[in-house]
Amino acid sequence: MLATSILLGLASVVLAQNPPLTPPPVAVPTAVAPAPVEVPDSLKSTYPATPLVSKTFAYPSGIPYKVDTDDQLVRGRQWGFNLCNSTTQNQESLCQTMMVNSLDDFCLWAPPEPDSEVASTEGEMVAWCTNPSHGTRLIPKDSLYGVQFMRTPDYVQVSGFVNQSRINLKNGDYGGEMDPHGADLRGNPLGGLVYSNAWSHGNNNSYQQVIEWHNFIGSNYFCVKACDPAGPNAAHFCEHIYDRIGCLYNAPANVQNGTFESCLGDNQDYPGVYTDAAGAVQTFSQPPESLGPITSFPYTPRTPASSSCTQYQSSVIYAALENVTVSGDPTSTSSSPSETGTTGRTQTAVGVKPTSAGVRNDVHFVAVVFGLLSLLFV
Repeated sequence: MLATSILLGLASVVLAQNPPLTPPPVAVPTAVAPAPVEVPDSLKSTYPATPLVSKTFAYPSGIPYKVDTDDQLVRGRQWGFNLCNSTTQNQESLCQTMMVNSLDDFCLWAPPEPDSEVASTEGEMVAWCTNPSHGTRLIPKDSLYGVQFMRTPDYVQVSGFVNQSRINLKNGDYGGEMDPHGADLRGNPLGGLVYSNAWSHGNNNSYQQVIEWHNFIGSNYFCVKACDPAGPNAAHFCEHIYDRIGCLYNAPANVQNGTFESCLGDNQDYPGVYTDAAGAVQTFSQPPESLGPITSFPYTPRTPASSSCTQYQSSVIYAALENVTVSGDPTSTSSSPSETGTTGRTQTAVGVKPTSAGVRNDVHFVAVVFGLLSLLFV
């Protein structure tokens, strides 16, 4: 018994001085969410189940937030939105629903970011308007140099001269076409909608969706045509296959630089259709871009006659644009010339201007902290 006690005592001393090693905790693997699989463009589909021209929405109650929800297709998701109202009215608005109503109330498609080209942003264009009631960006003052609005039996058309750099289009860009088709039937811009009260029989608050339309802009000139949705030839007057030959051949007009007028007019010939010297009706075939610039045409388009023109002062019909400016414009002595949207942030045509105050405050704080630390270690 004594020997056993002595051995147990010695064992306790040894254990006290050399405790047994504790095995390290076993790491339990945590579940890791699999990375999203990026589908290569080669495996994505191109065409939507429903083309843009087949999507109709009553204004304003039937318009969804986004018309194009085919995010999985090659061109990706719609850049902006279609449900536009006073809460989206500012110079950063991504509204992609535009109006073509009258000389003093129309919109253009133009880029959302400064110094852009049509060719690279046609799918992302947003609405820039002359009327501040559509939830869009506004065309800055002094941007329009001459505009003609013309009502014909089958369409309404606005043509004019514009300083395109003031609506984010790169100076010198020859431009291109926006229409509700596009090569993939999703439209340019994707999901872009157009409405008009031109056929509301005097009820300016009644808007119809324009199914066929086209808008060319470039070289400081624009034209936008909205074809009567009840007209039997809307798709012909608002043809969309002649994207390389501009306003002169798609929407000929008698617009004059420095003149702002609203007129009645005759229908033009269908774009691309003409009568040759022998009196035969011909259809122009636009050559592919791979053949280089188009240097000659077999015809000169007929400019339709206009009548009953009424001229206006631009300062009167575009009075709502007076305080809409772009970066670099002279500042007003009474107040800031920029627009303020519903977010409360100051807006300009090129977006919110950040200040450096936050950066300066952060640097000052860091300097104070390092100063205190140096005192502690003296």
